[in-house]
Order: sequence, then structure tokens, then C-alpha cells
Amino acid sequence: MIRVLGIDCGSNVTGFGIIDSDGRSYRVVESGVVLAAARLPFPERLKIISDRLRALIRSHAPEVMAVEEVFYSVNVKSLIKLAHVKGVVLLVGADAGLAVHEYSALEVKRGVVGYGRAEKSQVQQMVQLILGLKEAPPEDAADALAVALCHANRAQTMEKLSRSSSSRPSAAPISQPPA
Repeated sequence: MIRVLGIDCGSNVTGFGIIDSDGRSYRVVESGVVLAAARLPFPERLKIISDRLRALIRSHAPEVMAVEEVFYSVNVKSLIKLAHVKGVVLLVGADAGLAVHEYSALEVKRGVVGYGRAEKSQVQQMVQLILGLKEAPPEDAADALAVALCHANRAQTMEKLSRSSSSRPSAAPISQPPA
């Protein structure tokens, strides 16, 4: 069983989703959003995000953090702010001693919906279906849960590959012809 904290970075709304997974089944531990009002000075918003994520890590003890990569934006100011948020998120994960993995939005959508260009509503619906939720989570929380699901699936696949390659007999070393 692995506990994954998924994060969808945002300068006003940062989504989080914590799941437990054994690779075949999933259970939501907690999900939601960290609201950092746009009227607050930006450093204060970063502190709110940092404090909330640190509290989540303390109370739920995830083993891994999975974060959606920052994507290119036409608005450079927004992109820079998003990069600052992501830096804070990565620092919080590193400070907590978590393994931190990053996934592109395309990887996450492909892993959860089966189509890399899926709409946000499709991600919400698939997250609801996969996790057996009564209703679809808010967009940012759904995105964070999707990142956590993506990592849980990837980790399970990597573990299976590792087991299968270690169970194969190793090839005999290649001998060098005499010189």
C-alpha cells in the first residue's frame, strides 16, 4: 500500500488529493483546495500554501508527492507566479523527506482518462468513477487526485517491471576474444 499526495499548483487555488493505493484499488484519504486570496500579497499566499501542505503531510504521512508540471502560458506573469508556487510545493515535499515526482498534464490526463487532451470535466468524471466518489470533486481537487492516481499507477507498473526483470535469469557474461 502506498500513500500519495497529489498536487495541482495554482497561485490562488492549489488542489491537493491524498490517496492510498495497492495498485488495484484506491481510497481517498482527503482532498480539497488551499485558497490563497488574490488580494493578499504574493509572499503571504505562498506561506498559506506552504503551511497547509506541511499540515497535511504531518497529519496524513504520505510516502510520495506527485506534482503536475508547470505548462507554458501566454501570460508570462502568471507563469512566473505558478513557478514560484511549484517551487514552494517542491521545497515542502523535500523538507518532509518525500520522494517527489513530476508529471505533465498530458501524462496525467492520458493515465486517468485515456486521452491526453481531455477536458477538465472529463478528468473530474473519471476521478469520481475510479475513486467511487458520490459526486465529482471540484476541478483543482480532481486534478490533484488525478496526479496522485497517475503516480500510483506508474509506481505499480514500475514495481511489476522491476520484479519481472529481477526474476529472469541473468545472461552469462560475454567473454572477450584473446588479443
